[in-house]
This record gives sequence, C-alpha cells and structure tokens, in this order.
Amino acid sequence: MNDSVAVERLAAADLPAVASGLGALLVDAVDDGASVGFTSALTPEEAAAWWSDLAPALADDRIAVWTARDGDRLVGTVQLRCESSPNGRHRAEIAKLVVHRAARGRGIARRLLTTAEEFAGSSGRTLLMLDTQTGSTAERLYRSAGWTPLGTVPDYAADPAGVLRPTTFFHKILLPAPPAAQGSERSVELTGPQPGLEA
Repeated sequence: MNDSVAVERLAAADLPAVASGLGALLVDAVDDGASVGFTSALTPEEAAAWWSDLAPALADDRIAVWTARDGDRLVGTVQLRCESSPNGRHRAEIAKLVVHRAARGRGIARRLLTTAEEFAGSSGRTLLMLDTQTGSTAERLYRSAGWTPLGTVPDYAADPAGVLRPTTFFHKILLPAPPAAQGSERSVELTGPQPGLEA
C-alpha cells in the first residue's frame, strides 16, 4: 500500500470534472489489452462520455465509484454495481477495477478492491460477484484476495483486439456487519486509511 494515494468515493456532482481523467484510465487499460468491455477503437472522447452517462446511476446509488489519486493525478478506479431487484438486494457486482500502467505494483488495485468490499458489507450486501478474463493479472488479484472461482466460460468476451477469450466468474461471501456498524450507504466513511486491473 502506498500512503500517498488517496481513495475517495465519487459523487455524481463531481463526475463532470473527472470524466476525462476516468476516460483516460479506461483508454490506458484498453491499450494495455485489458478486457473491460471495450475494443481498441475506443477514443478518449468516447471513454469520457461513457463515464458521464453514469451520473444518474451514481445519483441514486445504483452504482458507487471510487477513485485513487496520487496527488493531483488520477491513477485508479473501481465500481460497485448494486442489485436493486426485490430478491437480489443482498448482492452487488465489482466492476471496472482499473489502475494506470504507470501506477501498478503499489497495492492500489488491492486497496480499491478492499474499499469496495468493505463498503458493500457496511451497506448490508452479503454476496459479491465479478468476472474477469481468464489468466489475467486481475484474476490473480481476486484469487489472492479470497474470491472463489465459480467456473470459466470459453469465448465469453472479446479482448481489445477482437479475439474471443475465456472469462472466469468469481463470488465472495461477506459476513453481515454488526448492527451498530450498519447504516445508509452515504454515511459510511471511506476516505481514511484502509488495507489494501480490471477485470
């Protein structure tokens, strides 16, 4: 973990100011070959627009987003996508865990992952899901962080070059938080020191 890196939750009102920086993170990940839902044709403008389109979901807490900053530089991000169906409000999905190539190897991805997991638990979620390209650096991170593989689906998603690759699905069971620790999602403190690529 690098103490110079600050991890903070992103508010919907802050999204316009950081959309281009988040877009640059996404483009960097795609250029590095990460399977994060886009192909190599992704432009910085398209990536920034994709982030901007998340504003309504951030505003009503369907998605929580954290950023990692080293000084003024945006170096990482992660999302928690919360299920809203009546029979699925106990679960959420980790998505778009991305760290800039120049900032890797410093524990930032693990810190972002831990932040999202702790927030999910404090918000009453007891089951987390995610998927990642089989054999990727992200897969090794999730295995080392205690995630359980459910199985691998061949040719599930194309990599940035358009080649179909297998995807491994994971889950993690979270212990319910003690009643005194539970509260609204907005009331959870996220910016203090915490332990701690996409999928």
